[in-house]
Amino acid sequence: MASQAALSYCDARPAALIVSAQRELRSEIVTTLTDAQWRTLVVDSGAEALSRLEESGCQVLLLDGVLPDLESEEVAALARGRYPGLSVVLLNPADRRPCATEENTGCAAQELVRLLTPRDEEFAREKTAGESLTLPPRVPVTNADGRHALPSSRAELLPGMIGASPEMARVYHMTRLVAPRPTPVLITGATGTGKELIARSIHQLSSRAGKPMVTINCAAIPESLLESELFGFLRGAFTGAVQSRIGRIHAAHNGTLFLDEIGDMPLNLQSKLLRFLENGEVQRLGSADVFRVDVRVIAASNIDLERRARAGEFREDLYFRLSVFPIALPPLNRRSGDLRVLAEHFLKEFGATAAKLSHATLEKLAHHSWPGNVRELRHVMERAAILAESSPVIAPEHIVLSSQWQAIA
Repeated sequence: MASQAALSYCDARPAALIVSAQRELRSEIVTTLTDAQWRTLVVDSGAEALSRLEESGCQVLLLDGVLPDLESEEVAALARGRYPGLSVVLLNPADRRPCATEENTGCAAQELVRLLTPRDEEFAREKTAGESLTLPPRVPVTNADGRHALPSSRAELLPGMIGASPEMARVYHMTRLVAPRPTPVLITGATGTGKELIARSIHQLSSRAGKPMVTINCAAIPESLLESELFGFLRGAFTGAVQSRIGRIHAAHNGTLFLDEIGDMPLNLQSKLLRFLENGEVQRLGSADVFRVDVRVIAASNIDLERRARAGEFREDLYFRLSVFPIALPPLNRRSGDLRVLAEHFLKEFGATAAKLSHATLEKLAHHSWPGNVRELRHVMERAAILAESSPVIAPEHIVLSSQWQAIA
């Protein structure tokens, strides 16, 4: 009875998730909060923090201003979006003192700020319950010459990727950060933006590069066959099962499983996939045997999974498991700086005599909305390579867009 009362007392204490790569800082904060009867959980990266929040039961997220993998403000924004009742406290990157909390913070967050703020004349500032505090402005990383240090050179491009616009430089940066880690990744973006290329880059840049990368398109396989494709089956498990087979998950052991168009997976299969993600075990249809597998999971979708989860059309718990580290790919019409280099790359790929684009041609390309994104541009350039024949320059008449093609076909 006494132990139950003690447990109840412990559970009632405020809890904080502390996120910092600085061991000394973590230790100092844990000591301070433990002395003040707080429960603490410690992680050293933003991705791990997002993964642990779901099960931690913490009311306050305490973020170091400098994290090894993600921007602190990005982690804060993702955490607020997923857990509306969570209070977020940021530490100043310069001196590691509390510098900001979200608006309308609860009493627990205000008490944490008070505990961690030194009681000297410079920093002893009282925080009122209704005070609205804002996040500090982002401080961009710069090179020695003062320019923004974004990946832009060809050496920093990902395998198979073309273009170094600021939008894609950010995608490359995020991809390189997460690739060495086992963290689940959710790649989002419209059809034709290159989601599978990003997934392959993550695999190739990881320690699993020498192991298999198994891809399964959840939209292309009939619902009646998808479960057997994922988990495998024993001979005789169903009509037509003339021999036993392992599933795609098992085939990806020690490697990477890429679940393309995960939003089209039926709800009943989503629960089975979630069970695998939680315990790392697969069971073939018709078999009582359970196999443990080590698989890094990357998922992709061209629809808004978060919206579908809120509408009850996709399992919310599965969404949170898959989207520990989201990467959003921009559409081509937001990558105007990459349009020319992509077009010329495709022309060379198709062996066009004319590898240059006239100014008028570039104007025509720039004014198109590109609903099919990079895939559509590739098809347009393939047509242009054929229509240009021996012309030294790709002219506007060689650029036949989808609506025009239907008109002249």
